[in-house]
Amino acid sequence: MYGQIKLIGLATAFTLSTVGLAFAGTTINITLMDMGGNKLDLSKNLDMGVGMKGDKSKAMLHVMLDKETVPAGSVTFKVTNGSKELTHEMLVVPIKDEQTPLAFSDVENRADEEKEGSLGEVAELEPGKAGELTLDLKPGTYVLMCNIPGHFGGGMWSKLIVQ
Repeated sequence: MYGQIKLIGLATAFTLSTVGLAFAGTTINITLMDMGGNKLDLSKNLDMGVGMKGDKSKAMLHVMLDKETVPAGSVTFKVTNGSKELTHEMLVVPIKDEQTPLAFSDVENRADEEKEGSLGEVAELEPGKAGELTLDLKPGTYVLMCNIPGHFGGGMWSKLIVQ
């Protein structure tokens, strides 16, 4: 009898710990990087944003993810600005596909966050600083981007798939 109670207790503990893990969510570690820092001319649109005609493979600005595909549900974005000179931010925006350009303001040299339905952001991070954002994401495709003027058009974005 004692052995059965102990076994039931262990099974219950295992089940509770497993259920706890299922609801823990996913964490994505993100590093915001730039090669060339203040030497980059970001005063004009470099056309490397989502769906733009520029060659993103030549981008000097990067949003680097440790996971590009995650399960739907709670997702925590742990964001670090790896730059030595530039301030960066990270926004989460749902997209249809990589071929459709986001609404863009040439005057502001940045994407229109409101028109695109930004879900949240880690606001401006000084070099070396970190921030965090947790969202409940549905299945779909998202772009993680820096929207400081010149950065998104300079190729500072990555795609995230939520399944």
